[in-house]
Amino acid sequence: MPTVAVPQLAVKDLSVDTNVAEIVERADRLESGVDVALFPEYALTGFVDDDRLADVALDAEGPVLDRVRETARDNDLALLVGFVERGDGRCYNATAYVRPSGETTVYRKRHLWGSERDVLTAGDERVIVDTPAGRTGILTCYDLNFVAESAAFTRERVDALFVTGAWPAAHSENWRLLLRARALDGVRWVVGAGRTGPHRTTATPPAEYAGRSMVVRPDGAVAAAVNRDERDLVVTLDPAVLAEQRAFIPIFDERVE
Repeated sequence: MPTVAVPQLAVKDLSVDTNVAEIVERADRLESGVDVALFPEYALTGFVDDDRLADVALDAEGPVLDRVRETARDNDLALLVGFVERGDGRCYNATAYVRPSGETTVYRKRHLWGSERDVLTAGDERVIVDTPAGRTGILTCYDLNFVAESAAFTRERVDALFVTGAWPAAHSENWRLLLRARALDGVRWVVGAGRTGPHRTTATPPAEYAGRSMVVRPDGAVAAAVNRDERDLVVTLDPAVLAEQRAFIPIFDERVE
């Protein structure tokens, strides 16, 4: 049975070396038997809404992601990690799924929030990857609000959604609600990796990130969750739970528009 981990962390904005070192350390010390580890939105780069963001943007085939690939290989562990990607002369809010083989698939966030629109370009493709949890769709933070994204993944009959987030603490109940809704409306596992710690940008007053990483069962119940501490959430996803819930709620017998 696949086991997923969410090493919840506070990202350091614009401090790539610090962030990648933390990610490597947290991945290295995970217990044996973990198949996939999810890190939050912007885990490698952090985020600010001004020109400094372009200075820390990363090439998906560059040396920083190479270090993530090396960590995945060394630990025989798939990694999901968010970052600002530089590509085609633009910057994107990206999430990389890195397999133990080093093969990497990148998702670019399709729905930008607030001042992200001032410094980033939205992606235009949905991404599904084969993971130890089965066919898995990738979403980033505000993407959760769009039911059309959930419906598209339901049509593809994905077994899980992996979600990276940097949700504001003041609205953390919305994060929890949407993760649970996306599990139930597609009858699938949902794993949400939330950023914790302080939130500072030039366009917004100081605040805090929510953290509250969680794993949600296909029936919408919370299997396990953490609050705002920087600690590891580790959960085994029992395929029998998914099969039982899909037999109980046979949404795939209906046409999904």
